[in-house]
Amino acid sequence: MSKHCRNIQVICKPLFCAFFSALMKQRLLFLLFFCIPYFSIAQSLPPSQKYRIVQGDNGVESKNYYLLTLLRTSKEARALIEKDSVLARIARQKHQQLASSLTDCKNVASCYTERMKVSPEEMHAIGRQLARLYSPGNALGRLVADHLIPSGTYYRHHNLTPDKLLVKAWEQDAAGINFAIGVYAQGQKPNYPAIDSISFNVRDARYAQLVNACTQAVWDETRNSTLFFEPSLTSALRFLEINEREQAADFEPMAAGENRAAYERVARMNWSKYPYTVILVPGAGPDDPAVPLSASGMLRCRVAALRYREGKAPFIVVSGGRVHPYKTRFSEAFEMKRYLIAVMGIPEDAILIDPHARHTTTNMRNCARLIYRYGMPFDKPCLASTTKSQSYYITDGVLEKRCLQELGYVPYRNGKRLSDTESEFYPTLESLHINPTEPLDP
Repeated sequence: MSKHCRNIQVICKPLFCAFFSALMKQRLLFLLFFCIPYFSIAQSLPPSQKYRIVQGDNGVESKNYYLLTLLRTSKEARALIEKDSVLARIARQKHQQLASSLTDCKNVASCYTERMKVSPEEMHAIGRQLARLYSPGNALGRLVADHLIPSGTYYRHHNLTPDKLLVKAWEQDAAGINFAIGVYAQGQKPNYPAIDSISFNVRDARYAQLVNACTQAVWDETRNSTLFFEPSLTSALRFLEINEREQAADFEPMAAGENRAAYERVARMNWSKYPYTVILVPGAGPDDPAVPLSASGMLRCRVAALRYREGKAPFIVVSGGRVHPYKTRFSEAFEMKRYLIAVMGIPEDAILIDPHARHTTTNMRNCARLIYRYGMPFDKPCLASTTKSQSYYITDGVLEKRCLQELGYVPYRNGKRLSDTESEFYPTLESLHINPTEPLDP
């Protein structure tokens, strides 16, 4: 090589490297620009207050197992999973397990109920197949983007990529099904045995006959279905039904029923006139099954009515389900609403009921859900009005620890203390997340 050529090489090589490096950086930026939205869509899109929950045909199902409700009601997503050979095989196997239990299990109740549950192997196999089937542009991709993310029903997994969010939602629904069967078919202890236990004596020799009959009904109802989750889901729903534990669907859809007058007023509200969004009144169940509203419930309503007349907030939220005593027929929230109207003269369109909460944890959580779902300001403070002991229980950190233990998150943030019976709180988005271990109020 001549000296002249070597000089050209020395000069051109750094220029070529610089050009190549710049080109590669541009290509890398191009790839990042187009790939980041795919990998981080779950993180970048928060829930939407404009989203409307799909009710489906069963209120208990849609409250507890929202992904499965969506898979059942979405024609495109349903067709995709029904024609998949792996999921179809699992569906056939599950039906066969139910059929064989009718001849194999005899008088052993647990033999039937264990076959109803989603096994760990089935859970993982289904999760893997859903992840394989997922694509941003297909029916499962649209279901995640159009429903799972904006609904917030699986909010605790919102930092996951869409395919992983889909799998987590399935695993949560499956765990919820197993929990319901464990408590209301097998007699396992719920979180609060005194008020939420099974209605039957599982040690009674006749109980196996009831379980056999329920298995027969589930098999008959689902034998023509090709949905992989249908046998286990229907089993959970049937045992909740025969235990008279369908409280999750009480008064639903509330916006078209007991909450209609207040819900319609929300859209006309001038929120700047009020320091607080709502006044929350947690319920207090009586000890006597013949008493519809306890003395404490009456007194809490009276104090809240005073705050309402002072213009603190345009709405009172009364919160409490059919809780105390065991299997009571009275709803705390409904009875408090009746009292506020009949005795305290509060207009119906100023009262919202939450007839599902069973504990102080869910009084706070369900109030936050109502505020969000009904399109109220989510960044304004709210007012908790109750008895002194419960008021300090909410603000002194005890309830926060209990929320973390039972819900996995705290559904509110404390504000100022105003008196012995009133304190401020702010709702949090975590409240939208479904709790699979409380089928009566998930």
